[in-house]
Amino acid sequence: MPDYQYPSLDPHQTRTHEPTQWQKELANAIESVFVKGARELDEVVAGLNGTRVRPPNGADWTPENFTALMRELGA
Repeated sequence: MPDYQYPSLDPHQTRTHEPTQWQKELANAIESVFVKGARELDEVVAGLNGTRVRPPNGADWTPENFTALMRELGA
């Protein structure tokens, strides 16, 4: 009987393709916002609005467009 191996976490296990440059910049911006202490959706949105990364339509981030994009990206 083989030794049991704990399942490993692959952070890209649901990825179907390589992220675009914009997606990489968004991920970095989100990480930066969390590092600065944001925990609630409104804090994340406000933090993203303080970055140069904008939603695909170029407008400001809102709770609605942020959550819709996260659903679309499968996050």
